[in-house]
Amino acid sequence: MASEELQNIVTLLRAQPVLSGAPVGELRANMEMMATAVPPPDDVAFEPVDAGGVPGEWVTAPGARTDAAMLYLHGGGYAIGSIATHRRLAAAISRAAGIRLLLVDYRLAPEHPHPAAVDDAVAAYRWLLGEGLDRADLAIAGDSAGGGLTVATLLALRDRGEPLPACAVPISPWVDMDQSASSYATRADLDPMVSAAGLKQMADWYLAGQPLDTPLASPLHADLTGLPPLLVHVGDHEVLLDDATRLVERARQHGVDAVCEVGPECFHVWHAFPIPEAEDAIGRIAEFVRRRIGR
Repeated sequence: MASEELQNIVTLLRAQPVLSGAPVGELRANMEMMATAVPPPDDVAFEPVDAGGVPGEWVTAPGARTDAAMLYLHGGGYAIGSIATHRRLAAAISRAAGIRLLLVDYRLAPEHPHPAAVDDAVAAYRWLLGEGLDRADLAIAGDSAGGGLTVATLLALRDRGEPLPACAVPISPWVDMDQSASSYATRADLDPMVSAAGLKQMADWYLAGQPLDTPLASPLHADLTGLPPLLVHVGDHEVLLDDATRLVERARQHGVDAVCEVGPECFHVWHAFPIPEAEDAIGRIAEFVRRRIGR
């Protein structure tokens, strides 16, 4: 059964105005405002850095290793979200996994449509390699659109002959822009955060007329052969539930070591909220990463 804290957050989210159809500037401002409600911890260090031409920030919890790192790609439908909106989540992962995170501000649509986000994520990963980190000491993770971007980045690196990281963690990933999965209907009344209409708007901004099945925008349609181990998290109450489960099924068909963990009664990227379910999920991510980093 969902914790009282989770139920309270769902009530608060349902009370928020639905912003589908709003200008992108309003959507961005609303997400930034929501992030200020739960600020990051004071004992975590946040250090701005130029990550290969991409604005970034090192997020380092006390005692975190600096000889290993996770590239973290924030969510927001490729159109909203920032380093600032994801500091708290990045700090929690850094603390649990015991490694520092590189959080980046990749370029956003509609000003910068696909493949700008993929190009920036690849540049940031290459920068990490250039800083002396071995692929075996690296992971990539991201939530929502950042979860889809995590998979797209792996595909882009593979296709360019770059060394892939030890593992990757797509959280509530958006990996198919055509929204044909049944969970868009079956979870529509359960999901307090994401709607098909909102995703369509962001897909239009990001694709800018490109096909919905463009592989690096909808990596569910790509050949996933050769990707590193994947841990995929998704909530049972998400419209994106089928995106996650189908991603893992397709990855396994292509020989990838992939696991999907479904959070009972959980909503989109519940990891970002101060609830017991988030602490448990982040702990499982940390265990997955620690078992693979540095092998």
